[in-house]
Amino acid sequence: MIINEREKDFIMVAQHDHARISMQAAVNWRDDYFEGLDRKESVVLAVREHDRCWIEADKDPLWNEQTQQPYSFMDYPGSPKLAFYKRGIDEVLQMDPYAGLLCSLHYASFLEDATSTIGKNFWNEEKQRQQLLLKELQIIHDKVLSFHLNLLKFCDNLSLYICLNEPGTPKDKEHYFYRNGFPQRFFFAGEKPIHAKWLDNETVTLSISPFKKPLKVMLPFKAVKKEAINRSGLSAAYNASALLLREVSFV
Repeated sequence: MIINEREKDFIMVAQHDHARISMQAAVNWRDDYFEGLDRKESVVLAVREHDRCWIEADKDPLWNEQTQQPYSFMDYPGSPKLAFYKRGIDEVLQMDPYAGLLCSLHYASFLEDATSTIGKNFWNEEKQRQQLLLKELQIIHDKVLSFHLNLLKFCDNLSLYICLNEPGTPKDKEHYFYRNGFPQRFFFAGEKPIHAKWLDNETVTLSISPFKKPLKVMLPFKAVKKEAINRSGLSAAYNASALLLREVSFV
């Protein structure tokens, strides 16, 4: 779950819904900015399905007593989270081996510097999986594969940007993830960060856009009242809350 706290409620976005926004970004990527265009279908699939591991978990969100807010993808307990990761990668792999490889690389990157035993084990197991997939696909970890992974991560971050920031948020008040631009670097941007900024409540401008044309998306979310959580518990309050839509254009 993606969480953004407000005074009287929590904005809650299901991970798989957020991933569908990421997918629209990948679909609309300019062909002349897309290295390894012959694999675009697999890359789009990876972007669309990269958070499918959260589908079941997000149906029944958990409350974090320590932070007094719902658990998000950032602080969710480690053991079940890594089990979700593995299951999600397994499922994408059954759909498309190259997409599965990208998802494995994506999730393993979160654990590259892990210090816990379960984190180290996950990273090592995924590295082994990746080596087998590279051999089966008869490819090497080259600049094209790195570009596809960067594209996945950029599209992921772009969608997270509109989930973690309230519409119209001033640049200096944004979530700290994005104040210095997106971390991914691309040849068409001169290997420099791409910056996003809210122009108004429905429009985000990009310093350099990789898209064929202005991209309009509809983000599903729930505004779960804190009063309802206190009254009936998080899961019941979440499931009783109406599904809302946020319209955003990237220009």
